Amino acid sequence: MLHVSNLDVFYGESHILRQVDLKVNPGEIVCLIGRNGVGKTTLLKTIMGLLTPRQGDIRWQNQSLLPLPPYARAKLGIGYVPQGREILPRLTVRENLLLGLAAHPEPSAAQQERALTEAFTLFPALETMQHRLGGNLSGGQQQQLAIARALVSHPRLLLLDEPTEGIQPSIVLEIEAAVRQIVSTRGIGVLLVEQHLHFVKQADFYYAMQKGGIVAAGPTSELTAEIIQRYLSV
Repeated sequence: MLHVSNLDVFYGESHILRQVDLKVNPGEIVCLIGRNGVGKTTLLKTIMGLLTPRQGDIRWQNQSLLPLPPYARAKLGIGYVPQGREILPRLTVRENLLLGLAAHPEPSAAQQERALTEAFTLFPALETMQHRLGGNLSGGQQQQLAIARALVSHPRLLLLDEPTEGIQPSIVLEIEAAVRQIVSTRGIGVLLVEQHLHFVKQADFYYAMQKGGIVAAGPTSELTAEIIQRYLSV
């Protein structure tokens, strides 16, 4: 389980995250909603170790992550798909996927092939273009690649930052289906930053952020039109 408690994060002297508390259990999708600039991406970067909190704790499987650099957090089973995807444009699809195994200690050739097979099963379009340069893919295809790359090392927690931003509706549905599939088949937890309402409603639980703090939370079945109007850009 991921447990964020009393988290304060600053950029210089600007107070960005304010006493954030949040939990993600195995086998559930938790969606973090809120308008642009409220601190959602900052929270994911802090969980991954790219930013250092001034106060609070981040615990994963009863271990504090605060002393650990990002690569050590990845080795503990945390996958991260940042906003903007950040695939390597001059490497092929296949090479980008194999980079995702860096969190695995010395993967064998058989493990590499198995990981590729799993990625291509999840996103079949990637198999047909596995020798194409990542930079030559469409935005939706790059997002599929970024998610598949994060999954090849079999993380137990997946952090997804705006995975449907700027993507055509057909691929949005494919990404939604893939995320639901990995949660149901692998039992991983997913922390999702999202503003696409259809995807938000696929989650089990939501947290709403405003001005760097959590201001509402509950099962997505209780996500009312009033809450959506107040906190979610649509």
